[in-house]
Amino acid sequence: MFIQTEMTPNPATLKFIPGVRVLDAGTQDFPSRDAALGRSPLAEALFEVEGVTAVFFGGDFISVTKADLVDWPVLKPAVLGAIMEHFTRGLPVMAADAADDATDGPDMNDPIVQQIQELLDTRVRPAVAGDGGDIVFRSFEDGIVYLSMQGACAGCPSSTATLKMGIENMLRHFIPEVQEVRPAPF
Repeated sequence: MFIQTEMTPNPATLKFIPGVRVLDAGTQDFPSRDAALGRSPLAEALFEVEGVTAVFFGGDFISVTKADLVDWPVLKPAVLGAIMEHFTRGLPVMAADAADDATDGPDMNDPIVQQIQELLDTRVRPAVAGDGGDIVFRSFEDGIVYLSMQGACAGCPSSTATLKMGIENMLRHFIPEVQEVRPAPF
C-alpha cells in the first residue's frame, strides 16, 4: 500500500491519501480523542500516536493535526504506520453502530438556504477538500451565514481570510440577502 501525503495551508495538519476509499459519503470530524471513542477504529488508532490532536476523514483522504511541540518528520512515520496497518488488516474506518452526528440542521426548505448550500457544495467544498478539510453550513440568520471549518481548515491561520474575503464575497455576489459570513459558535 502506498500512502501519499500532501501539505495543507495549515502547517499543523497533513493530508494522507491512502489510495482507497476512506468514507463512502460525507465527512467525519474528530477534534479530540474522546470524539473518536467507539465511533471510529481508525481515528482511535491515530490518536494512539503521541502528538496527534485531531483527525478528519474525507471521501479519499485523512487529515491529521499535530500538537505544536511535535515535528512532522518525527510524527509522520508513526501516522503512516497506523494508517497502513489499519487498512492492510481490513478494519472498518467507522464503527458499524456509530451514531450519526446529525442534529436539527438549517431549514433546507428556505430558498436562500438552498442557494447558500448549493454554492458551498459546488464552488467552495471541492476547494476546501483539496486542502484536507471541509466547510459545514450551520445557519442563516438575519443576513448572517454561520459556517464551521473542519479538518485542516479548522484552526488554519488563513481560515478567517477564507471565510471573510473568499466565501463572504462570493455569497454576497450571488445572494443579495447575505450580508456577512461568520464562524459558527462552538
